[in-house]
Amino acid sequence: MRTLWVAVVAFLLLPSAFTSAQQPKACDVPDALIATDNLLSRVALVARDRKKLDIVVFGTGSSVLPGQNGPANAYPARLQAALRERLPKIEVNVVSAIKTGHSAGDMVKELDTILSKDQPGLVIWQTGTYDAIHGLQVDEFHIEITDGLEKLKAAGVDAVLVNMQYSPRTETMIALDAYADAMRLAAREQGVPLFDRLALMRHWNDIGAFDLYASVKDPAMAQQVHDCLGRALATLVIESGQLSAYESKASR
Repeated sequence: MRTLWVAVVAFLLLPSAFTSAQQPKACDVPDALIATDNLLSRVALVARDRKKLDIVVFGTGSSVLPGQNGPANAYPARLQAALRERLPKIEVNVVSAIKTGHSAGDMVKELDTILSKDQPGLVIWQTGTYDAIHGLQVDEFHIEITDGLEKLKAAGVDAVLVNMQYSPRTETMIALDAYADAMRLAAREQGVPLFDRLALMRHWNDIGAFDLYASVKDPAMAQQVHDCLGRALATLVIESGQLSAYESKASR
């Protein structure tokens, strides 16, 4: 099992997961994959009263890219860039808190530190891959996700859940769907938005926007995928946070 975990993590982090397929305009994000009925009430409040939004991306290994410019090209940084571009009247700061090799339960234990250190208005919580690879109980995984969301809610902090990234190479090796369903259920029960990264990346692969199966090394494609994820996530934050009133007309 350890060998499988190391191999999968290495693949997920490698730029070689992407090749130079032609990218559709605006990353082609279907409305159905970004829409949510759950609102970010805290985000709306701090945007109105403080004109400032501090965000922590509480992520695992797939929220980073390798190399000297990896942090600047990974989706947390691209999220910040997209939000600053679209919300010029709000001071937006995104901090990336990476916890590699952590289960959802492990990450819940780290939330108190995140909250006291960064005092965010929004936590974007990415998890699920480690639990799926190690075959941890899906019911327990759902409980841990619920506990984490309840902790954030009690602290007066909004949350967005981000599920696993999609890889056709590992799809037959790891049963992700049950864990993705557990995250979807927890999000619905707790009234928080879910950024369905799994479905979105599968869509891009299916339409040929990105060839997520090929093994030819192409760091530029990896950066494009992360940029698309950052832009899509920015749209989710703006819409669920009801921030359209602060958008620049020129950036729409």
